[in-house]
Amino acid sequence: QVQLVESGGGLVQPGGSLALSCAASGSIVNVGVMGWYRQAPGKQRELVAAISSGGSSNYADSVKGRFTISRDKAKNTVSLQMNSLKPEDTAVYYCNADIWPWGKPRGAYWGQGTQVTVSS
Repeated sequence: QVQLVESGGGLVQPGGSLALSCAASGSIVNVGVMGWYRQAPGKQRELVAAISSGGSSNYADSVKGRFTISRDKAKNTVSLQMNSLKPEDTAVYYCNADIWPWGKPRGAYWGQGTQVTVSS
């Protein structure tokens, strides 16, 4: 069974840094776009950053220049380095990936979510 397992997150002061990681596991044929979304209380889930299998990335305007997404294709992992964090970055962050599992149709998979809190 395919799973996305996240790690990282936690509490950090404004201006600080955090790193999130996500690993896809299971019987996988191929992994396409991988990305990170976030959802703050009372708000809709929004795309933070995404990266294609070819390495092309895109970012939400609110995080450009502060966050960096990267992936390891061989390990089916994606990471998000978050610098210069602001209180408005506080949210639950979710890993997302387009995965083709063995013997099943391609689909979107989600991690369980990890809390990021930016506060003094």
